[in-house]
Amino acid sequence: MGGGYDLHTHSTFSDGTTSPESNVEAAVALGLEGLGVTDHDTTDGFERARLAADDTGLELVLGTEFSAEHEGFSVHVLGFWIDPGHAALTDELERLRDERTDRARRIVERFRELGIPLEFERVLQLAGTAPIGRPHIAEAVVETGAVGDTKEVFDRYLADGGPAYVPKHAVGPRRAVELLTAACGVAVLAHPGLYGRDDRGVDPGLVEEMAGAGLAGIEADHPDHTAEQRRAYRDLAVGLGLEVTGGSDYHGEAKPNRLGSATTDREVVERLRSWVRT
Repeated sequence: MGGGYDLHTHSTFSDGTTSPESNVEAAVALGLEGLGVTDHDTTDGFERARLAADDTGLELVLGTEFSAEHEGFSVHVLGFWIDPGHAALTDELERLRDERTDRARRIVERFRELGIPLEFERVLQLAGTAPIGRPHIAEAVVETGAVGDTKEVFDRYLADGGPAYVPKHAVGPRRAVELLTAACGVAVLAHPGLYGRDDRGVDPGLVEEMAGAGLAGIEADHPDHTAEQRRAYRDLAVGLGLEVTGGSDYHGEAKPNRLGSATTDREVVERLRSWVRT
């Protein structure tokens, strides 16, 4: 089997539209060597992914995408091979999930103040059993007819600093790295080019601070990064002695990103694994 590891995917356990089983099946069909299971702020999909991958030859890299924040901007950190029973991490993940519901209510109210007749009950229906996220809210906004698609909702309203944006409870990026590594995980900065002031991405100085706390890699290869961003974050990783990873950030129909559209070589995965604390 060839094709590398797609280390960044989502399922219906967070804001993806496909099940863990469907993601595993698709990864096997593509000939991927491995698949990252990285739903936002949860480890609840692990067992279903494990059962689906049994006897397929596909290696799972179980983890989560941890939501941190710095100076009002999101900074996401992928944590691979984490212990799902680690108390400090699970407490923080539970706090993040609980806060999502309150934040969603406040965002809905912002939209109503902006003249868009959004109903929180509909957002709950769209989320189903998954933690409520901004994609569910965006979908509900599209249903009102106020905008054409979910991308427009994010661009006009929900992006960091937008008119419907509501800050969330979050720890800082350094603390996120500390929590993930304490839980026997390996921390990798996710899609750093997508967040930051004035679309400049995550500041290199902050990345250096995270490296000092145990950051192991940077996801430079991401479908939404420009070629310039990929080069810049690759160079930053090399300069800091960090690994360079790739992942599709697959969300099913919620995003255009295709499974396997960015991957990580086995050799890099093995080097990342050497960072695991035992």
